[in-house]
Amino acid sequence: MDRLDAIFAPQSIAVLGASSQKGKVGHDIFANILYGGYQGTLYPVNPTAKSILSVKCYKSITAIPDPVDLAMLILPPKIALNAVEECIAKGVKGIVIVSAGFKEVGGEGLEIEQKIQKMCQDAHIRLVGPNCLGVINPDPSVSLNASFSKRMPAHGNISFISQSGALCTAVLDFAADKGFGFSKFISIGNKADVDELDLLRYYHKDPNTDVVMIYMEELSRNAKEFISEVRQMTSGINPTPVVVIKSGTSDAGAAAAASHTGSLAGSDTIYDAIFEQSGIIRCDTVNELFDYAQAIASKKVPKGDKIAIVTNAGGPGIIATDMSEHSGLKLAKFSEETVKELRRYLPPTANFHNPVDVIGDAARDRYENTLATVMSDHGVDSVLIILTPQSMTDAMGTAEAIVSIAKKSVKPIVCAFMGVVDVSDGVKLLQQNNVPVYQFPESAARALGALYSQQKWLSRKILPQYRLEFDKAKADQIIQKHLDAGQFVLDEMDGSELLKCYGFKTLKMEIASTPEKAVEIANHIGYPVALKIVSPQILHKSDAGGVKIGIKTSADVCAAFESIMKSAADYNPSAELKGVLIQEMAQSGKEVILGASRHPGFGHAVMFGLGGIFVEVYKDVVFRMAPMGRNVVRRMVKSIKGYPILAGFRGEPKTDIEMLEKNLVSLRTMVDNHPIIKELDINPLFVHKDGDGTTVADIIITLEPIIPNKLLE
Repeated sequence: MDRLDAIFAPQSIAVLGASSQKGKVGHDIFANILYGGYQGTLYPVNPTAKSILSVKCYKSITAIPDPVDLAMLILPPKIALNAVEECIAKGVKGIVIVSAGFKEVGGEGLEIEQKIQKMCQDAHIRLVGPNCLGVINPDPSVSLNASFSKRMPAHGNISFISQSGALCTAVLDFAADKGFGFSKFISIGNKADVDELDLLRYYHKDPNTDVVMIYMEELSRNAKEFISEVRQMTSGINPTPVVVIKSGTSDAGAAAAASHTGSLAGSDTIYDAIFEQSGIIRCDTVNELFDYAQAIASKKVPKGDKIAIVTNAGGPGIIATDMSEHSGLKLAKFSEETVKELRRYLPPTANFHNPVDVIGDAARDRYENTLATVMSDHGVDSVLIILTPQSMTDAMGTAEAIVSIAKKSVKPIVCAFMGVVDVSDGVKLLQQNNVPVYQFPESAARALGALYSQQKWLSRKILPQYRLEFDKAKADQIIQKHLDAGQFVLDEMDGSELLKCYGFKTLKMEIASTPEKAVEIANHIGYPVALKIVSPQILHKSDAGGVKIGIKTSADVCAAFESIMKSAADYNPSAELKGVLIQEMAQSGKEVILGASRHPGFGHAVMFGLGGIFVEVYKDVVFRMAPMGRNVVRRMVKSIKGYPILAGFRGEPKTDIEMLEKNLVSLRTMVDNHPIIKELDINPLFVHKDGDGTTVADIIITLEPIIPNKLLE
């Protein structure tokens, strides 16, 4: 038996802080449980009342003569602390604290919440909240509405998790209007104990939950733990699809970073990576949250990205086409047999190709024959049906035909029945038969796109991991040398040596302090060479005029040395100029950027994208978190818009993508082994033609010592 059963399906409930005064939360929650048809035993607890809503009241939970599974607390923090002690003494199995005034206000409230958290943890009692709406289970065998929302939702196959209690009430109203049903519904507030991962584990085992919807403000778990576990839940033979809306998408805090990676790695990009690696579908609005969940709950996913659109109006068909392509889908090309069959049923003025326009006077039979025909085409993976209400439109009859065909097919069908009153009966029939239906075609197209993204996740290839060798001991020595000297920016020489410990190919290089020494080094390395300023205070060398490339003669080396030193001094007069790095020129290749940036609470985010000086302009980059192996980095590389440039575009040779993938796995291992690395840029990394590997051209590595706990006390 799962300990969360005491939260979602308790045999008995005590409401501590139950009130006889209407309008108070303690009254409304008790009334909602009582009048919601709760199938267990309910006990109000209030030391000053004899009864509440004609139910005998107890002075304390310990005065209740029978066992209590769940305690609902609607009490201020100090009183709640004492009540939790009594709940533990009573032997309750679960506690939900609805009241506010805890961690969210800080100070004493935070201290009390931490005490309650420790008490419940020691007593092995699951705790929801504080500062939450409560819990709802519409299953008729439980019929629990332990919340301050008056609305008991219909019973369905979608479970909901929200960090915000206020949003929950709006979502319940929204769901009622959409005809949505829920399996489980919970608000988790401050997450003193039970959080999203706990609930995802529970929902994954719940036979009545087919889809999970989440409203998330912040993730309280370690990103690696969350990704590792949720990825297993959303995959395999019994996957539980998860759709999330994440609030707080501002990345303002990233602007202060020293590296390109740090400046681009705002918190929202980190969450994108977490969701992507977990197999979670992210959406931007509450509408989309419902739209995607409705489509996924139909339990039909397309095998491919080819969509057929059937409409009785040209304009909505164009809108659906545009949104389908924007959502990663492509219009299916019908076979000759399909077009020939459509000509039998449709009038001459119809469009027999995709999107199919059945004309405004289409009745049930025309929709039915057209849908059956395009569904049978092997080149069609899914169908979007649009109906606009016109005087001759039979919305109900068309819905009946769609339901009949949908029951016989494994291909997903989504509908856009535009309008409200004239199509309402047809919409209800589709909803009752689990056929996704939307008010507008763009919503339907986006939902199909979400279905396809789920299919891509479920059918992704899993390749064996790379077997790579590293020299961690030498890397530790390089880093420790800088720490001992109080230096937290690695110069390019040591940065290069550090990367070589993790299998990166770097260039020959040496630092010169005079023009004469620069010429000597260049003659030894061999022309052409690159010259770069060496200064801990100048990280982005190009910005300071501190880079000269393709230098072919000793005279040009002298001139470049003088120019670089002068430009750097002008750029930052207080900078320590250690000299100029003379570096071998790399063979030609495509420029990409690899990077890493450490984030409190999440660990390192690893970045990949097209490189060069304009990386922050184009922002064609993606981030991933641990765990990162071959399969994660393979999808990572393919996900940028510029991937065709690496794969061979317009006759260009394919680059060494496999070595690039190995570099990304190695970089992930490096920052895992050396968490003291704060930020890192390899920009550019030249990716040569297939089989020729990669070469590091420029490096920025900064360190940030992890402060011992004793220094924080």
